[in-house]
Amino acid sequence: EFGLAPDGTVMLIDEVHTPDSSRFWKSGTYEARIMLGEEPENYDKEFIRLAYAEFGYRGDGEPPVMPDDLWISASERYIRIYEMLTGETFVPGAYPVEPRLHSNLAAAGILKTVNE
Repeated sequence: EFGLAPDGTVMLIDEVHTPDSSRFWKSGTYEARIMLGEEPENYDKEFIRLAYAEFGYRGDGEPPVMPDDLWISASERYIRIYEMLTGETFVPGAYPVEPRLHSNLAAAGILKTVNE
């Protein structure tokens, strides 16, 4: 998750605290749901794991194709999580992503341009 820059500065080199790597549970309903033997109300990718378990997939072999409705639900959920955590309205970035990514990395001095 972390690495050292040439000058010894510790740098984050991977994502951190995203719905893909962390578990977020709604605190207001957590205790009651646990007492009922239910899954906590979550804001992470656990609902995708649970959906795949319902398909009978347990992580062995090739996973089944994700149905369109699950893709849509995942997208909507991640947008909702973003808005809850940041307090900002989600605005999709420009597509295709590659030119924007190259521009941002070059501006940050991470990616060298052809002229450098």
